[in-house]
Amino acid sequence: MPGPSAELVQQLYRIPPDRFVAARDAAVADARRAGDQSTARQLARLRRPTVAAWLVNLLAIRRPELVTDLVQLADALRAAQRELRGPRLRELSAQRRAVVAALVAEIRKLAAAEPDSPPAGRLPLAEVEATLNAAFSDVEVAEQVRAGRLLRAASYAGFGEVPRPQLRLVTDDDEEPAAERPARRPGAQRGRREDTPRTDRAAERAEQAERAAQRAARAERARQRRALDRELAKAQADQERAEAELTEATGQERDGASVLDRIEAELAELERRRAVAEQDLSRAKLARRAAERAVTVARRRAGEVEAAVEALAAEEGDADAGGGAAD
Repeated sequence: MPGPSAELVQQLYRIPPDRFVAARDAAVADARRAGDQSTARQLARLRRPTVAAWLVNLLAIRRPELVTDLVQLADALRAAQRELRGPRLRELSAQRRAVVAALVAEIRKLAAAEPDSPPAGRLPLAEVEATLNAAFSDVEVAEQVRAGRLLRAASYAGFGEVPRPQLRLVTDDDEEPAAERPARRPGAQRGRREDTPRTDRAAERAEQAERAAQRAARAERARQRRALDRELAKAQADQERAEAELTEATGQERDGASVLDRIEAELAELERRRAVAEQDLSRAKLARRAAERAVTVARRRAGEVEAAVEALAAEEGDADAGGGAAD
């Protein structure tokens, strides 16, 4: 089934928690605009991690080789616990402490390099350290850390793998033949008989402790499941409400876009008409200026002709006056 790419999900979980919801909602909106409803629904189900979980995710995303080393060391440590190898267990425990300290220091550096990261003094490094320690004891936590999609910090409450004693059931078939079995001293035989009940009691106590741990772990998982079920129901109701609001807002956005397109078309027509009117006005101005120049020339010429007429009339008057005197 199609869905968001691993790169997109990884990019979202690299974002600091206070900006996660906005970035996720933007990715959901992009998927919806692209018509990919399946991807949009899967993205909408992504939950914001806590700051401590984000820091661990940042380590898995930016330095996956370090997380791989942590998981391998955790596997070796659990194997040593199961086999009750004391020296190897002490050696691996020392390595675990060193690795956790180094990873916490690396996480502090990665956080400092991230924009909008919380100040160094407010980083929940104790929760980060508890989560890394839990990964050594809990396979599920280790896998979540490796995937880089941790949602909240984890802690190891002592309900992880319990070392199982390597017991061997002794039956009559294991008895050595009398001829081949060396003679035992009476005192040694009594000591062996006294040690057998003690070993049985120790094994029984170990089994009881293991069963108690398993019961406590089951009870804790059941409590967590109930809490998660409640949280999921609330989140799904919030999601449905948000999707309804998004649908309404999308319709309003579409209507607004239609109105804007119509107004822009009207503005374009008005701009065209304005351009035509400006051209007409420009031609009218040119015609007016030409007419003004023609009027000026005509007035000048009329004045000249009028002056010539007046001069001619004056000459004619003088001529008539001279003729009358001669008579």
